[in-house]
Amino acid sequence: MSSDKFLRGAMILTLAGLMVKVIGSVNRILLSRLLGGEGIGLYQMAYPVYLLLLAISAAGIPVAISIIVAGFLAQKDYANVRQVFRVSLRLMACVGAVLALCLVLAAGWLVDAGVITDARAYYSLIALTPAIFFATILASFRGYFQGHQLMTPPAVSQIVEQFIRVVTMVVLAYVLLPYGLEYAAAGAAFGAVPGSLTGLVVMDSFYRYYRKQWQADAVKMQAPAAELVRSSALIKRLLLLALPVSCANILVPVTSSIDVLLVPGRLIDSGFSVAQATAQFGYLAGMAQPLLLMATIPTMSLATSLVPAVSEAFALNKWQIIEQKAATAMKLCCLITVPASVGMWVLAEPISCLLYGTAKAGVAIMHSAPAICLLGLQQVTTGMLQGMGHTNLPMLNMLIGIAAKLVAVCQLTNAEYGIAGAAWATNINFGVTALLNIIALYKFSIRFSWLSIAKIIAAAAVMGAVAVEAHTLLGGVSPALATIAAMLAAGISYIILLPLLGVLNRQELRQLPVVKRFFK
Repeated sequence: MSSDKFLRGAMILTLAGLMVKVIGSVNRILLSRLLGGEGIGLYQMAYPVYLLLLAISAAGIPVAISIIVAGFLAQKDYANVRQVFRVSLRLMACVGAVLALCLVLAAGWLVDAGVITDARAYYSLIALTPAIFFATILASFRGYFQGHQLMTPPAVSQIVEQFIRVVTMVVLAYVLLPYGLEYAAAGAAFGAVPGSLTGLVVMDSFYRYYRKQWQADAVKMQAPAAELVRSSALIKRLLLLALPVSCANILVPVTSSIDVLLVPGRLIDSGFSVAQATAQFGYLAGMAQPLLLMATIPTMSLATSLVPAVSEAFALNKWQIIEQKAATAMKLCCLITVPASVGMWVLAEPISCLLYGTAKAGVAIMHSAPAICLLGLQQVTTGMLQGMGHTNLPMLNMLIGIAAKLVAVCQLTNAEYGIAGAAWATNINFGVTALLNIIALYKFSIRFSWLSIAKIIAAAAVMGAVAVEAHTLLGGVSPALATIAAMLAAGISYIILLPLLGVLNRQELRQLPVVKRFFK
């Protein structure tokens, strides 16, 4: 494994992602207590519209900017690095302003047309408008720093943004609640505005701090006779790279909507009552899938950090380095996701009892477990392809995966399989997409160490057996204690097995951030 910036960057983004999730969880608890189901409903009617507009405007831009910036940096073309930043900033400011204006103009229509079923949610829609502008500009800054493989500024800005957002949401909801539930919900929605604005201020501060260093580097190492790329050419390239990524991000809620639209109906058609179908869907969407998303934070961070690292090597036509980074990323992905999948599979019911106070989500959790590994593979392979400039391929592969899920939901969500069938439809979705990504990488002569991956699977299998045995032995003491002890025993056994099976050696451990200090 190479001690690359992207490993350190992935770790930083992972920690930030976990902190953001924790703060978000606290926010949901507090806001639910303040607003109740009705108030949360008003807020949730408006928020998906905001997320959709962000997916259109800002989702693909950081990736596109990081690819182009990393390429120019590899060639020591600092003049064009600055040009990318200037052009992207102006572009995103215009896009953000247009979309914010569109939301203001469309808010009334969304209510009148019945898209937003409760007219009171209008105030929440309007409250979110300024956040679109700030968040879109913020995306430009984050992409620029990611292109430099500096992940600390984006990570810090995400944490600060989330903290300020949550504090503002709770305070405004509390202050405005006496004036009416719709105003309290709008106050909560407005929290995104000071959050994104503060995140922008943080990123600007980091930019001012690093600018002197970048200017000094430009003076020392600027490539001779570097021709400044025209703004129009840069905008075209940004859009060509960003649009497939944005489309792929828009497909994520589309994938979720397949479950919402089809799964409860298929369960009812299979003989479940409406209440039973709703409960089963709740176990899948509300309990199992959040665990899946939490477990894949490290792989999402790894993919984000991988994009500029691969782009840098690609710009220099160093295929050996690309293959090395890809192999490292794939190995790390499997090291994280395979044991997580196995652990969630064998301890599904105990985990359900520990976290949710019921064993009924156990089936949904168990059959959703493979998705951790499959989604991780999809994320990492997507990052590899994007880093090589092939942003369209992951989007096309995702479309095929969605089509496969659509068929699988209709075929597997029935009386025989129940909610397990719906979970496997999601597994098939991620698995098909990941497989197609891997095939695409093979066409670009990117290879992986399947022997190492097989050893990881073997270590995880033994780990799973240890977890089951430990839980059985301690089951009579306390269910919660038995579950925690089983997870600890499983984790320790897995860590011990990795060097014994030759998955990780001392040299590789020395090259990992934080861990390396223990293996000098």
